[in-house]
Amino acid sequence: MSTSEELLASADPEVGHFQLVEVTYSELDLAHVLHNSRYAVLLENAVMAYWLERGWHYDPARSLFPDSVHLVRAFEITYHLPITEVGKVGVHFWIERVGRTSYTYGFRVVSADRATLYAEGRRVQVNLSTATLTPIPLSAEEVAAARPLIRHAD
Repeated sequence: MSTSEELLASADPEVGHFQLVEVTYSELDLAHVLHNSRYAVLLENAVMAYWLERGWHYDPARSLFPDSVHLVRAFEITYHLPITEVGKVGVHFWIERVGRTSYTYGFRVVSADRATLYAEGRRVQVNLSTATLTPIPLSAEEVAAARPLIRHAD
């Protein structure tokens, strides 16, 4: 079993994207610990910031990718240490696999200085047609915008 320090050392900061996100007081539970369900929201906020900067928009009429919407199919997380304070934390995420209709993201939730690993996991996101809500192939434009996130095998 790897320790948190070994897992942090194995992370390649040059792969993927690092986004600071905010933990607010209202997200802490009675023990002053970030509730486990909020980690998915931290990841979502980080991923959405990335895609919004690259032209995706909730309104298909304003999006560079107007024919698709991405929905989460699977989410898996391992918790290492609790987040016990409000303020900025980092989300480092990358794409481990690009399929015909989906991406598989890997991610780590870390301290803002990247010194502490709080959690890590993966998320599968499926590309759906806005008209039918059925899986459709990723467009060349989507894959091009995702290219900086893709982790390549050595």
